[in-house]
Amino acid sequence: MKKVLALVLVALLAVATLAGCGGASDGKTIAVVAKGESHAFWQSVKAGAEAAGEKYGYSITFRGPASESAKDLPSQMEMVQTALSNNASAIVLATIGEGFVDMLSQAKDSEIPVVQFDSGIWAKDVEALDNADKNPIVASVATSNYKAAGLAAEKFFEAIKEEIAAADKYVVGVIQHDETQTGIDRANGFIDKFNELVEADAATKGKVTIEHEVKPGDADNAYKAALEALAEKKVNAIFMSNEGVVKQVYDAIGAAGAKYDNIKFVGYDAGTKQIEWMKATKGPKLVGAVAQDSFQIGYQSVEQAVFALEGKTITANVEIGGAWWNAENVDEMIEKNLVYEG
Repeated sequence: MKKVLALVLVALLAVATLAGCGGASDGKTIAVVAKGESHAFWQSVKAGAEAAGEKYGYSITFRGPASESAKDLPSQMEMVQTALSNNASAIVLATIGEGFVDMLSQAKDSEIPVVQFDSGIWAKDVEALDNADKNPIVASVATSNYKAAGLAAEKFFEAIKEEIAAADKYVVGVIQHDETQTGIDRANGFIDKFNELVEADAATKGKVTIEHEVKPGDADNAYKAALEALAEKKVNAIFMSNEGVVKQVYDAIGAAGAKYDNIKFVGYDAGTKQIEWMKATKGPKLVGAVAQDSFQIGYQSVEQAVFALEGKTITANVEIGGAWWNAENVDEMIEKNLVYEG
């Protein structure tokens, strides 16, 4: 009797397993493969993706590698292959490196639409897919880094315009976090808009010099070194192009006494240290920052995948605007998932 009962239980478990897999093959599962999973930014993206899935009646799987470094590229490739093997109905993807051409060609052959999001799929892979007429990408969803940094420039200029007007010469520093297209777009977006505003105002025209520090990453206190280099050039204000820059600069000024107290700062992204600095009442002033709307990145990526599956109108390029936050609205922005802690 025990053996019979055990066999029955095994049979029931097998049926349940098959039923559970059915969601992955009935056109109702969207696999999201991000560039990370544990960071607060990706958790906010995940929340947005799941909210869209719930609205439209789709199951969402969300996976990402342990880091965005090359050593974790094989892990991310395995995640994409798993999504294909499980017959995901659509894939939302941001890759950390090259080498996805064969898998994405398979998606095209299987009529699985792909939405690239955030920094998207590397250009060489996209070019190879286009050349082979095997490109499954139906939409791209991302923050416009150039426009978001331009918003930071607008708000920062408003805050320091009177200081510039009162000075004979005013030096603005830019710390660019790396040499990727993201870093380039953020630095150029800020510089171009800030220069435009300076030259359009009679009280500030001709008074601003931009000093630009470009770093390959945050290793060996690179951003602290950039801060020190800009301080030697007598900067009055600094734009920091990502959360990593803000963290390292914040730690540096905390250990430097009053050395940087006369410099005004503006940031990009969010995070616990940036929030702490924003709320600080002493030391160098963080005027504000522009955040990516990570929740909407996840939401609208899944939404475009749903539209592709259901034959609805797709927006090929969805640009998510940045959101300005400062000490006055930081708590509200956290509640809205626009500013994340962590």
